[in-house]
Amino acid sequence: MLLGIELYYSDLSDNKNVLLKGEEIHHLKNVMRHKIGDEIYVTNGKGNIIKCVIDNISKDKVNCNIIETYTFHNHLLNIYFCIPKLKNNDRFEFAIEKCVELGITNFIFFSSERTIKQSIKEERIKKLLISSLKQSLRAWLPEINYVKNISDLNNYEGRKILLEQNTNDLLVDFLFKNKDKIINEKTYFIFGPEGGFTEKEINNLNSVNLLRLTENRLRSETAIITTASLIATLIQ
Repeated sequence: MLLGIELYYSDLSDNKNVLLKGEEIHHLKNVMRHKIGDEIYVTNGKGNIIKCVIDNISKDKVNCNIIETYTFHNHLLNIYFCIPKLKNNDRFEFAIEKCVELGITNFIFFSSERTIKQSIKEERIKKLLISSLKQSLRAWLPEINYVKNISDLNNYEGRKILLEQNTNDLLVDFLFKNKDKIINEKTYFIFGPEGGFTEKEINNLNSVNLLRLTENRLRSETAIITTASLIATLIQ
């Protein structure tokens, strides 16, 4: 594992070169004061962290020559976090940020009957994902899908787990018993909004497992981060 490095992001690379553009240039030149000949690390968000040396710096791009490429396996490839838009945008973004740091790489966002109707700023979310990716030295940039409501999750094939306080079965027990299945088969963890799902919404989900985290009721963002932490601990 690469520790103590400073990580940049670029989806512009070939077998020999990596090109940095946009905000990455400002950070490289004006914050870190890098010069031609310096070695840096760049991730393409597709499982690779690339060690390279700066070859050219201009106003709108930085070209780097590749020295070595490190490839990382995505252990949580088949895990999906299905998250409603939360009432508090800061808590919504905080939950996503921490999930990325813990290794979650698939998100599905949806609206629920108890969700306050407000749009998700996709460009802002992408910047948040990249920032969290770099901060936590991850090599996989998460993918995001958007659906209208919880019923649309029935269109996704795989095991569905709904985090519900009013059930006896514990999530941690399920994770221990089904570790191999979760790694190898698509599993969707569905989180409710503030106030929880309506009975109608739960009934509209097909073949869903109801599991709870703790004896106590948790805020939505706490449940999301706690689940990500359990998965990271037990599976990675």
